Amino acid sequence: MHLLDEAYGRPAWHGPHLRGALKGVSARQAGWRPAPGRHNIRELALHAAYWKDRVRRRLTGETRGAFPLPGSNWFDLGEPTEKSWRRERALLDGMHERLRGVVEEFPEDLLTRPLPGTRGRTALREIAGIALHDVYHTGQIQLLKALLRQRRGKP
Repeated sequence: MHLLDEAYGRPAWHGPHLRGALKGVSARQAGWRPAPGRHNIRELALHAAYWKDRVRRRLTGETRGAFPLPGSNWFDLGEPTEKSWRRERALLDGMHERLRGVVEEFPEDLLTRPLPGTRGRTALREIAGIALHDVYHTGQIQLLKALLRQRRGKP
């Protein structure tokens, strides 16, 4: 649980967590794309939310249901507004809390057993993997924010 929390929203030795990296990012900044075909902050945040949902489903064995946004993995929803960007960050928070609840209740004796439909991956590997996924995309978001500052001539 500690790894999952540090990667998403609790102070960590490695630097910013995902939630912190998104703090203060405006809709305009979230929608800025460094080059054609490159992901923006908004897409990275929604991608993280989608995979939190997928991992939660793997842990629970849930096969029905759909992610709240149309599509999967990467979402192209046009230009964000401040209202839509707030909703999307709330969606990410909600997906994290749902995943966290499942992880908190997950039976310890099943952590190292293969999960159905995962080609032998264990719950422990899925949980660690989604935490590392957050850290990876947090780094990308931090780089995008630095590029934005550079464009505006701010150090």
